Amino acid sequence: MIDENLVLELLRVTTNGNLYHREGQELEFKEQFNLAGLADYFRDFAAFSNNKGGYLIFGVSDTPRKPNGLTEASLEQFEKIDPEKISGFLLDIFSGNITWEQATFENKEKVFGIFKISPALVKPVIAKKDEGKDQLIKNGDIYYRYGGRTQKVQYAELENIINKRIELNNKQWLDLMSKIGKAGPSNAAILDTEKSVIEKDDTKILVLDKALANKLKFIKEGEFVENKGSTALKLVGDVVPINRIEVVKRVKENLLKEYPFSAKELITDVKNHMKDCKEGEIYNVIKENDIKNNTDYAVYNFRNKKQEDEFKTTGKLPKGIPSIYNSKAFDLIIKILNNEKIKQI
Repeated sequence: MIDENLVLELLRVTTNGNLYHREGQELEFKEQFNLAGLADYFRDFAAFSNNKGGYLIFGVSDTPRKPNGLTEASLEQFEKIDPEKISGFLLDIFSGNITWEQATFENKEKVFGIFKISPALVKPVIAKKDEGKDQLIKNGDIYYRYGGRTQKVQYAELENIINKRIELNNKQWLDLMSKIGKAGPSNAAILDTEKSVIEKDDTKILVLDKALANKLKFIKEGEFVENKGSTALKLVGDVVPINRIEVVKRVKENLLKEYPFSAKELITDVKNHMKDCKEGEIYNVIKENDIKNNTDYAVYNFRNKKQEDEFKTTGKLPKGIPSIYNSKAFDLIIKILNNEKIKQI
């Protein structure tokens, strides 16, 4: 969440009406917001992510540094931002996840646009492609937030990022080995959440939800269920009980294998397939058929576990969570668009 008290402090003025705070490692001011300047803002997003995170505040003039607020036209553009599209662009342009939030803030009858960018969990965030006017973002570049400016990372900061990543990896291995040592190899097992099995030695045990397990009966291979139509699973091999599980390896499900397309990539592929199709038409098909909320075609790409848990608990999707799509979504959109064109003939 964006801390309103902190934003109020960042917009504090001196007696002459100029801002008290200057731009720094965690703060950048912009005079107005313009959708045409997204590549410039994305550079700052990546730079903040590779350092300590920070705030990007729109509505502050440069010389002198005064909190004038957004113009009506600029505010209208800021409020038109589609968080799903922005997140899709970021995933398309940069490696890793960039966690960000957006809000408007009113102070003394003036409205400001706010982006809060969190430090990346896995650094460095690297540009995967050229983007923007005059290739403002370049493939392979790593951007870093220095005192009051965004630029390509320098040797010392990049070395520090790499060393911290190595230290974190080593710490995770040491923690894992420590737990195995305490439990003893004979008591240790691995829970693989991607395959939904617990592994011990060469044995793999299926993991089931208790409510589901109560509804199922198991049959040995080559045997039959007495009651026709009973819900059953075929059991190949034997179930080996494990008295204790001390070591858990959490393998994050690779959603990109099943849902490889961001919204931007999906739309680009559809347009390439149907040359006379407009982007707005595709978005209308996605919206009208609720494709982004249907797990047959799309899933939410949560930036962290906290957001996912919040959604599961409240049923309310946090802002800025993009959907990613599978090939079935592509096929459905093409089918719907073709049907619409046939009707127009």
